[in-house]
Amino acid sequence: MIMRKARAVRALAALAALLTLSLTATACGQEAVGGSRYKGGNSNTIGIAMPVKTSERWIADGKNMVKQFQAAGYKTDLQYGEDDVRTQVAQLENMITKQYKLLVIAPIDGTALTDVLQSAHDANIPVISYDRLILGSKYVDYYATFDNFKVGVLQASYLVKKLGLTEGKKGPFNIELFAGSSDDNNTRYFFNGAMSVLKPYLADGRLVVRSGQTKLNQLYTEKWSGKAAQDRMENLLNKAYSNADVNAVLSPYDGMSMGILSALQGVGYGTKSKPYPFVSGQDAELPSIKSIIRGEQTQTVYKDTRKLAKATVQMATAKLDGGKPQVNDTKSYNNGKKVVPAYLLNPVSIDKSNTQLLVKEGYYTAGQLK
Repeated sequence: MIMRKARAVRALAALAALLTLSLTATACGQEAVGGSRYKGGNSNTIGIAMPVKTSERWIADGKNMVKQFQAAGYKTDLQYGEDDVRTQVAQLENMITKQYKLLVIAPIDGTALTDVLQSAHDANIPVISYDRLILGSKYVDYYATFDNFKVGVLQASYLVKKLGLTEGKKGPFNIELFAGSSDDNNTRYFFNGAMSVLKPYLADGRLVVRSGQTKLNQLYTEKWSGKAAQDRMENLLNKAYSNADVNAVLSPYDGMSMGILSALQGVGYGTKSKPYPFVSGQDAELPSIKSIIRGEQTQTVYKDTRKLAKATVQMATAKLDGGKPQVNDTKSYNNGKKVVPAYLLNPVSIDKSNTQLLVKEGYYTAGQLK
């Protein structure tokens, strides 16, 4: 009897030791990945939150990331918020509840995600801000985007060159300015980049804004709406150009550019006696590329979303593997709570002379441009 009791005591002690070892190993494992608490959720799924499906650019972004994340061995859940902040927040909350591994977010409103990012942090889910910077939260791990200041520089430099100002023409030339949506942090970068080029010409009178609207808060185009851009351009033409022509229009986005061109067409622009002004754009959307080829819109900025998706996937996999994602800017993108380390890609100016670059790089087929 005594021997049986001794064996039982020894067995219980061994079991206790085994349980202690197991718990210790589990606790250590929670911090094992690169010493970081951000292992991601329990799922093998990456949550991808895009703003809207009405822009072909965002459709392409979503498809490219799904393809590349799946090639890296992850499942994906791609959601579009349809330009409604509450919808996007609900989508993200659902992803967090499902314990997704990581979130990639292109915010509809960069200021509206503070609470949901707190929830992601509490669930140990890292966040990569995609193209648009998420503001007001310290729980943004990385930012993948293009050099958005340079986008504005490319747009304005092209207009200045086409007007001949860089070759010594005195003008004055009439220009009107448009900006993007007030809830998109990129709007400020595009505008500041453009104004860094335009300000000297505005100051010396070689460029004139007949409407007098030159401040950013006068130029917003909410939700990047082509219809809103068309309406504003019609209003400007009626009020400021009854006895003068507009020579250039700074437009930050192709969808807006198409609306602006519609307004110009409505009052007779696009003929030999009244040619279109030079009109910039961004995103190399197919309708705008065709418009450029036809001689209507003049320029756009090409941002290869396949490369942006690739950079984002590389960031995500490095983060989840406990490594250090590659960044090339650790100073520029302060979201109000922290400077978010960023990887910036270079944008490219496209006009009628180099639209074939888009075919050469496989962004479009030759048939699509016809």
